[in-house]
Amino acid sequence: MKLTITLTGKNKRYRHSISVRTLVSATVLSSIFMLVSSRSTESVSEDIARVRLAQSEVKATQQDVDALKQQTANKLNALLTRVAELSAQASMLDEKGKQIATELGMTATDLDAFVPVSIPDNLQGDPLLDDIAKLQQSLDVKSQQLSMLESLVRGHHIHDQSQLSGRPIESGWLSSYYGMRADPFTGEPALHKGLDFAGKAGDNVIATASGIVTWAGESFGYGHLVEIDHGDGYVSRYGHNDTLKVSVGDVVTKGQPIAQMGNTGRSTGVHVHYEVIRNGKQIDPLPFVYKK
Repeated sequence: MKLTITLTGKNKRYRHSISVRTLVSATVLSSIFMLVSSRSTESVSEDIARVRLAQSEVKATQQDVDALKQQTANKLNALLTRVAELSAQASMLDEKGKQIATELGMTATDLDAFVPVSIPDNLQGDPLLDDIAKLQQSLDVKSQQLSMLESLVRGHHIHDQSQLSGRPIESGWLSSYYGMRADPFTGEPALHKGLDFAGKAGDNVIATASGIVTWAGESFGYGHLVEIDHGDGYVSRYGHNDTLKVSVGDVVTKGQPIAQMGNTGRSTGVHVHYEVIRNGKQIDPLPFVYKK
């Protein structure tokens, strides 16, 4: 089947025949060409946009990966630094423990017997984390050992410091002894139940042994008095003070200033009246003054 097209002019006539199949094919091709031509620009723009979006997402992901990598490196460096710090601390504690043990006449074996070192049972298989766990365990053990050593040392020091010895003053002189003498107020013979140490007003009066303050205040005849219980039945007294530096219940150490020398109470001059009481009875403090 053919389609005949006739074109007529003033002097000419043009006539052309074409098959229907050819016409349909041409029409379809023209339509496809027009469709492709009309969408090509828009389609390319969309593809470029998609590519750019994908590129930006890849770039963002890469930045996240780089940031995570940096964070991981920082954390790893921090862990390595912590391991080094723990190692140094463990070595320091170990040396300190050995030194204290040696001073107490103990050996390293004796020290380990206090708290034996054990391998931690929570290892995770990671070398770095396992090292940290082992170091932490070691530090815990050494801390316990040092605590026990400290208790022993304190026991030794408390025993040493609770022993009465030395003078109750930092500066001054012994002005009156224990025993019978003429009472400075009446002139009659009387038992002087302590030692008098003279000095300057405001000079420090010090504890001659560690103990607990059982009196800190005014007492008849003694003026401003400090009394310290040292245990084992021993008590020391410091009378005629001007100012007191301690209160009842305070724990004092040997050589600690407890008052300032004065002239309060039944006194004829600036001095400290020093007494030593054993099982409730005053005894001569002189042997303790010269005891080392």
